[in-house]
Amino acid sequence: MPEALSPAQALYVGMEVLIAVSSVIGNVMVVWAVRINKSLRDTTFCFIVSLALADIAVGALVIPLAITISIGLQTHFYSCLLVACTVLVLTQSSILALLAIAVDRYLRVKIPTSYRRVVTPRRAGLAVVVCWTVSFIVGLTPMLGWNNLWRLQQNGSISSDLIITCQFENVISMDYMVYFNFFGWVLPPLLLMLVIYAEIFYMIHKQLNKKKVTTSHTDPNKYYDKELNLAKSLALVLFLFSICWLPLHILNCITLFCPQCQKPMFLIYIAILLTHGNSAVNPIVYAFRIKKFRTAFQKIWEQYFCCKDTPPLDVQPSERKEMPDADTQQAAPPPQPQKENANPASPPSPRAERHWEQKPQQQQQPKEQAGILEQNTV
Repeated sequence: MPEALSPAQALYVGMEVLIAVSSVIGNVMVVWAVRINKSLRDTTFCFIVSLALADIAVGALVIPLAITISIGLQTHFYSCLLVACTVLVLTQSSILALLAIAVDRYLRVKIPTSYRRVVTPRRAGLAVVVCWTVSFIVGLTPMLGWNNLWRLQQNGSISSDLIITCQFENVISMDYMVYFNFFGWVLPPLLLMLVIYAEIFYMIHKQLNKKKVTTSHTDPNKYYDKELNLAKSLALVLFLFSICWLPLHILNCITLFCPQCQKPMFLIYIAILLTHGNSAVNPIVYAFRIKKFRTAFQKIWEQYFCCKDTPPLDVQPSERKEMPDADTQQAAPPPQPQKENANPASPPSPRAERHWEQKPQQQQQPKEQAGILEQNTV
């Protein structure tokens, strides 16, 4: 039987429960908002939904398992390893979803005129499937043998029935966590996303500084202003992800490169809480930074939680419209203005007088022809 919880453990468990509830409710509302607001159903929000599903799984599955681990549960080695691998799969899916969002925003700014032809819903769905497939491969690698079972057997730290105290560091190899996971699949995507967002902001500011004048109904400055606001919001999501996950990976590096170094338990708890808390902050960012999400959240709250009748959301296309093609603009001739007399008070010219004199005669000809036709029919 596990021992009674210490005050630090009790505080940790209470914080985990709060984060789990917030993460599930917030991210369910994200998915719900995309469902009820058709203007949110473009490729970027497809990746955001994928990220939200991973965060829902963290709140509903990973955090309860983490609480179970924290109380020193005795379990089979591979059962504990599967729990740890589940965390790795969801973490990797979040990173790849953020990378897909960054690439999507880059393409929208880099090739605005042909973006919708290149990034189709089918290709976006395929990208989501690829992200989750890679996440499962990377996260489940310890199940294939890269784990601590052999080391524990050599040290005599595990019984023949493979029952151990389930803790992350007991089953997951730090070589895998640092060299393969962190240096291979966490740090490079984060650095790549940093470069992508830097390039996005550079291109947007470059376009805004040009202040081109166009005859099209679509204003380039308005287009790039909206892209800039959304890019800032998604870059904030990336920044918060980095802040929340880097401390735990740094502690893993300390564990590998400095085995004799002592790590205070409260630092480990804080690092774990940060990683789980990241799943709950994204809906808050969406609510405060993206107007469409804020409107949808408000409708969900008033209609389903406060039981108020609310008008349906306006079904409008995405505000980030595709930029008009420059070739199309050049090919389309400007409308010809109607010729009008510049000075109505000026007398008409003799040629104009003759023209108006001939008009009544021309109008009388059809009448005469109609009379002749009538006579013929009679």
